Amino acid sequence: MSIRIVLVGTTHPGNIGATARAMKNMGLDDLALVNPRHFPHEDATARASGATDILETATVVSCLADALTDCIYVAGASARARTISWPSMGPRDCAERMISESENGAVAAVFGPEKSGLHNDDLDLCNTLLTIPTNPGFSSLNIAMAVQVLTYELRVASLLDQGPAFETEAPPATGEEMEHFYTHLEQVLRDIHFLDPENPRHLMRRLRRLFIRARPDKNEVNILRGILTAIDRKGQSR
Repeated sequence: MSIRIVLVGTTHPGNIGATARAMKNMGLDDLALVNPRHFPHEDATARASGATDILETATVVSCLADALTDCIYVAGASARARTISWPSMGPRDCAERMISESENGAVAAVFGPEKSGLHNDDLDLCNTLLTIPTNPGFSSLNIAMAVQVLTYELRVASLLDQGPAFETEAPPATGEEMEHFYTHLEQVLRDIHFLDPENPRHLMRRLRRLFIRARPDKNEVNILRGILTAIDRKGQSR
């Protein structure tokens, strides 16, 4: 399975070790850490309980986008309500979708800091929310426990017959390609005065939701960027 677990802003190194253990239990080995407060750390090694190989090969980056550059599908774990709605899945459906998407490229599940969870800026990089149905009166899950729930479902889904694979015209666009497109789109919208430069975030977040639902492939992103370039040229020729 080409599936990555990403931890953002982890404050307790023991949670990193426990996550590595949960991953190895279920056959995953691709761990990325975004700005961990303490890593490497003896507490991480102790809690890994033998999954130190995953810690040793973990990728450490400074921002979430760097952990997702090659990903074509990303699920972000969140229990908080959001002002703008995101597509949302439970762990079972999400795991099955991630297994299916992994046939076409790298996919990832992202888990936020222990106290605050993922920010909206983080979720802008995700295709769906992953929501674990917990007791409403006591909904807080330890981050490694949340990882264990998803990795178990991934393990189960990987053992199921996924049916025949269908060829597509082009592979899905990666996270890096989509980020270049969003940057290009925002600049053109500013240039034609459609986007308020003082308050661009709300509109761009809604546009991200639109394109996440559409799931453009590489060819389609190239077409969209070609349209934006043509608009650029026409504006410059006036």
